[in-house]
Amino acid sequence: MATNSKKSRNSESVKSSGNSKGKKMSAKEREKKKRKKIILFIVEIFVLLVMVVVLYGVLKGEKVGKVELNADELVINEEVKEREETTNMKGYRNIALFGVDSTTGALTKNTRSDTIMIASINQDTGDCKLVSVYRDTYLNLSNDTYNKCNSAYAKGGPEMAINMLNMNLDMNITDFVTVGFAGLTDTIDALGGIMIDVDSSEIHHLNSYQFTMAEDLKRTYNEVTETGYQLLNGLQATAYCRIRYTAGDDFKRAERQREVLMAVAEKAKTASPATLNEIANDVFSEVYTSLDLTEIVELLGGISKYNIVGQAGFPDEQYRTTGTIGSKGSCVIPLDLKENVEWLHQFLFDETYTVSSDVQTYSDKIKSDTRSYIK
Repeated sequence: MATNSKKSRNSESVKSSGNSKGKKMSAKEREKKKRKKIILFIVEIFVLLVMVVVLYGVLKGEKVGKVELNADELVINEEVKEREETTNMKGYRNIALFGVDSTTGALTKNTRSDTIMIASINQDTGDCKLVSVYRDTYLNLSNDTYNKCNSAYAKGGPEMAINMLNMNLDMNITDFVTVGFAGLTDTIDALGGIMIDVDSSEIHHLNSYQFTMAEDLKRTYNEVTETGYQLLNGLQATAYCRIRYTAGDDFKRAERQREVLMAVAEKAKTASPATLNEIANDVFSEVYTSLDLTEIVELLGGISKYNIVGQAGFPDEQYRTTGTIGSKGSCVIPLDLKENVEWLHQFLFDETYTVSSDVQTYSDKIKSDTRSYIK
């Protein structure tokens, strides 16, 4: 029924809508079409709400913890750059994780990094390995001065700390995440707590630390009254990370920090998308990172495929000692930085590795500086 009349076209459209043969729709068909429209409307509203939540997260993330690192200022040893495509490091993403001793939110610098870790992720398999770099390790701070490595963050923030790791360890790190006490506490609370085995030597120190943090963070705390494998809330688990006055000293503390991080990762695998979104909203204001929100969301979205398959401390036990290095105080001393870096690359990337000439230079310097202090 062809016509140039707008009225006629509209009339024809009504007659033929939802009925390709031009037949009049039955009441049942009209009801079905009405329900379909309602469902489509609900879906559209839901999608809109999701977009609003994502936009809110993006805005919140960009206002606080995101920092653009100057790629020209990041140092990667030249021989490492040349080997990136030919060694087993290819296919891995390495991220520096810093935990700073701060209850006031000072995350950028002027605070020593209590925790220094490298998370190395095999991008093909999702396997992840964690290495704690002991905070008192005597290393090149990246400016040819040698001291406890945690002072790099205090002097130059994450950029200097990343350079310290790259230069001494022949790494190629370009991304980092820094978290303080509040950020870790809120992350664990958002997950509903984590399971940790608390022994009799730890319980007093755990409660002492959480009492102090509760005062600083203006939060209430619940005393841990029993030993054993149990659910710890955020404040309790963060306090557990800080314990160092037991057998093993700071080496054991670094092990506890890895234990908590692994427990967080496992708990996150069981969390719903809504819970992960809650974590993002709560914690973005309490972290400092080079990662975009989209990258963090992508990592969270694929968290089920990531598995922590190994964890260790650097320097390795067989290649380290301790000693008081003059005014620099008690340090962890790599007996041979070269051997430690070879061990590290074997552990992280399953490769027999030859260190760069830069690392060999730093290794010789460390030996020269510390020789007279080693018993």
